[in-house]
Amino acid sequence: MTSTLNNLHQLFLRDLDLLKEEIISYKTESALWVTEGDIKNSGGNLCLHLCGNLQHFIGAILGKNGYVRNRDAEFGDKNIPRETLLQYIEDTKSDISKAFETLTSSHMEAFYPIEVFGKPMTTEYFLIHLLAHLTYHRGQINYHRRLLTPVR
Repeated sequence: MTSTLNNLHQLFLRDLDLLKEEIISYKTESALWVTEGDIKNSGGNLCLHLCGNLQHFIGAILGKNGYVRNRDAEFGDKNIPRETLLQYIEDTKSDISKAFETLTSSHMEAFYPIEVFGKPMTTEYFLIHLLAHLTYHRGQINYHRRLLTPVR
């Protein structure tokens, strides 16, 4: 595995571990699903969205694992047990690792197999985008946890 591939792989795993820590850090399971005012996405739904996104774009498209995404459920499902979310994160980590094991520098330089933003982009570019997306929403989950579920 090339240096860039290995670095991206390790960063995805790191950030998924950090996502797991955020989910564990909620004081109660019900707090995972709180929304209020203009905050429409709960920490639980953002977790579902991140895993669904990575399972689709890395697991299914690159790793050909057969995952079928239901994006509406990522935002519509509620009150899923914390342990289920944590298992989903672990499954995502495993499927990402399997996909990365199949990638080469040639894959990274080639166009990503599907057009996502209406234009072709390299796999490397899109993987960097996916990592930024993961980090962005993980930060939202951290803020959600601290803002809407303060320590009492």
